[in-house]
Formats: sequence, C-alpha cells, structure tokens
Amino acid sequence: MMRVAIAGAGNVGRSIALELIEHGHQVIMIERMPGAMRTHLVPGAEWILADACELSSLEEAGVAGCDVVVAATGDDKVNLVVSLLAKTEFAVDRVVARVNRAENEWLFTEQWGVDVSVSKPRLIAALVEEAVSVGELVRLMTFRQGQANLVEITLAGDAPLVGRPVRELTLPRDAALVAILRGGRVLVPSDDDPLEKGDELMFLCTSEVEDEVQRVVSGSV
Repeated sequence: MMRVAIAGAGNVGRSIALELIEHGHQVIMIERMPGAMRTHLVPGAEWILADACELSSLEEAGVAGCDVVVAATGDDKVNLVVSLLAKTEFAVDRVVARVNRAENEWLFTEQWGVDVSVSKPRLIAALVEEAVSVGELVRLMTFRQGQANLVEITLAGDAPLVGRPVRELTLPRDAALVAILRGGRVLVPSDDDPLEKGDELMFLCTSEVEDEVQRVVSGSV
C-alpha cells in the first residue's frame, strides 16, 4: 500500500484519488479553496484545507511520509512549486505533475522536482493519433523526463508480422513489447502468441530507438 498526497481537489485530483483508493492505497487530498472541499465525493481520503505551496501545509499533510506526491491543480505555477517542495524539502521518491498548458511542458523537469509529467493537451493529441493511425508509431506517455516512452503501433493488415508469433518480432536494445490490445482484451505477450491485423502493440522504449521499432513493425527492415 502506498501513501499518496494529491494537491488539488478538482475533477482531476478527485478522479486520481478514487482510483488509488479503489486499489487499496491511502490518499491525502490537499485543497486551498473551501468550496472545493467536496469530501463526500471521495469519502475514503483524508482531507486537508490548506495551501500546498506552503511548507507548513505540506508538513501538516505528512508529505515526508508519502511515497508519491501528485500535483494536480489547474495552475501550472502551483504544480511546479508543489513538485519542487515535495522533492527538495521532503525527499519524496516519486513526484507526478499535471501540465495544463502545452507551452509550459518544457518546465516540468527534474530541476523542478518532477519525475513524471502528464500533459493533458499532449495526451489528448496522442489519443486522437492513436485512434486514426495504423502502422505509425504514436507516443502516448513519457517517463523519467524522456528516459523512456510508452508508444503504440497498430498492426496494419499488410504488415509481414501478421500471423507470425511474437518471437519473430526482433526489437532493438532498450525496447520491449509490454502489451497487446486486441478487441476488448489486454494480452500479456508470450513468444508463441500469433500477431493479428489490428493488434495495438504497446512498447516501452527510449526515444533513440523509436524509429527502429517503427521499421521493425512495419516490415521495412
């Protein structure tokens, strides 16, 4: 079980909290606006009315004992300050920050204490691409400030890999096939599983090998 502090009790923060609580984790919600203290919507969380940009508020919330801090407010400046304080003042192992405006995404780096940034504009754009792109690599999420990416490629009907087992998918170093989405199912790939037209192949890889992964799946190498 993890102890997670979430700064911001809007729709995003509450949704994250409900998911975490459902999976058995302990959640502390930190919100500075009394009108947003809708405790009945997330009754399983501990609620604190305080400004998460203040050291005293984070101390009150027991952030030093948290495994993860999530900066989920609708203000990028606030999310950056919360991330920096959580990492530098309380040495939180994992800091996740919400990016509200695409032009601010470059700021959400380890220098500001951010381990993982989630950009709503980028994520929505990626989901649009994922819905309409076949045979093209779509980057869905970045981890550890660019050290690894979650990418998706939908297998085209004319791809040489169709009908062949997973073992024949020869990937470069620093790339791994982590899941296959087929219809309404999520499959953990094994060597003997045959690949099918329309399979959504989910890879975890570094940016440097994305093009090579694309070539392998499309059959150009």
